Amino acid sequence: MTIPFDKLKARLLANPKVKAEYDALAPEFEIAAELLRARLRAGFSQAELATRMGTSQSTIARLESGQTLPSTKTLLRMPRLPAASSGYVYQQPDLPPGHSPRRLRVHCMVLMR
Repeated sequence: MTIPFDKLKARLLANPKVKAEYDALAPEFEIAAELLRARLRAGFSQAELATRMGTSQSTIARLESGQTLPSTKTLLRMPRLPAASSGYVYQQPDLPPGHSPRRLRVHCMVLMR
């Protein structure tokens, strides 16, 4: 018997530890989603964007799927695209009382108009 994804997700997220880890990954997946939206707004295919950036189509696919976060080198190549700009947002993670941050999350959003 197959369980629909939405039901499985709801069941898993009912566990507070799973929910906390899921929520912690949200900013990273937002980066991937914004990269995809930016490419589509610019009207590029993955292959076209890869060629313009001097990378491979599979690298673009991995970035857009959230399998990997973009390196600084990759992000610095994106603003060279036509009508592109980049912005940086630094965010302290939300932590329960009594917990110290293990790292400062740094998010770099690339927007192509």
